[in-house]
Amino acid sequence: MCQNVNLSDLLVLDVLRDDPVLSFLAAPEDEPTAKKYCISALIAAAETHGLSGNLLPRYLLHVLTSRANLVSETMERTDLPPGTSLRDVFYHDIRLLYPLLTAPTSIFLGETLLDNYEPTRNIYGKTEDFLLPGVAGASSPEEYAEILLAFYAKYGYGDLAAYAAFCWDIAENTLRGIVDFERPRMSDLVGYERQKEQLIHNTRSFVEGKPSNHVLLVGARGTGKSTAVKALAGMYDDMGLRLLQVTKDQLWLLPDIMAQLRRFASKKFIIFLDDLSFEDSDAEFKTVKSAIEGGVSSCPPNVRLYATSNRRHLVRETWRDRQQDELYRDDAMHETISLADRFGLIIQYHTPDQEEYLAIIDYLLRQKGIALTKEELHLAGLRWELTHSGRSGRTAQQFVAHYLGTH
Repeated sequence: MCQNVNLSDLLVLDVLRDDPVLSFLAAPEDEPTAKKYCISALIAAAETHGLSGNLLPRYLLHVLTSRANLVSETMERTDLPPGTSLRDVFYHDIRLLYPLLTAPTSIFLGETLLDNYEPTRNIYGKTEDFLLPGVAGASSPEEYAEILLAFYAKYGYGDLAAYAAFCWDIAENTLRGIVDFERPRMSDLVGYERQKEQLIHNTRSFVEGKPSNHVLLVGARGTGKSTAVKALAGMYDDMGLRLLQVTKDQLWLLPDIMAQLRRFASKKFIIFLDDLSFEDSDAEFKTVKSAIEGGVSSCPPNVRLYATSNRRHLVRETWRDRQQDELYRDDAMHETISLADRFGLIIQYHTPDQEEYLAIIDYLLRQKGIALTKEELHLAGLRWELTHSGRSGRTAQQFVAHYLGTH
């Protein structure tokens, strides 16, 4: 068993020093317990994370991309490549680790099974596409290091590299990746071509660093407003876009959340406020206004707010609001519309007409290999509409689910 790697000599990749899988490196050559513990821990990691192949190098690559280190954190914070000195130190650490990163696992642990391990379930990740082909062909530690640096520059590290969509963890005061995020495709949304074009154009400008606006998608329920925003995460994931959903009861945290996101300078974040609406007395109303524009700390350049709502002005309005109860009625009206006005791009969604509604049903059924005649489609679709909540994309999807389940 070869143990010629001393982790105490690591300078910036010190996250590996206390790694339980690598504990065998500090154990005496004739200590079998440490080796057995390492093998068990390595197999457990492979099954948990879906790691396959030459297991020790594969595990180390997982650690180097999933846990923060000084190099990856610096690149993320500055959106710059590492300076000359930091790059040289990174080279030093990769040279030290190079035997562990390239040699068969059995050389270190004496177990040939680990040289080509197959987990119960392979878990897809960006490392499979981007990193593994590159490091497999690396001919030197420096070349290996450059491939890792390219990964940090493109994807970042940890959850930021692994996920496209996030929620906010209040307890930990940090982003939390959404494991089971379903990536809808914009092409699956039938109709609303002008609305989709506006949304895509603004978002592309944002991820390319050009001037862009906060966006309010407003209109009829069930028309695909939320789905359209979610589809953006899949479209621009490789360009550094991340989607962060913030719930209404978390709105008071927006200033802190924005301050946190400012630290991830290499990423662009859409803060997604779904189904947003307020009573005129809600304290969160002023919080969102200030977060977008007008607070002491400006909205970070890498953050935009995208909100969906069924209310044009986001605030519940009544006929009483139109009466002259307040001395300066115009001031009250200006306050009501002041939040919506802070969204530079307002995209209107109308209720689909009969033809559009039936076209959505037809498209969804054809995706499943089912083609109804025009008469069958008209009869079944409209009958469903009459017994449900009117025409919408959501109603069409519910009809298709019913149809597929009963035919």
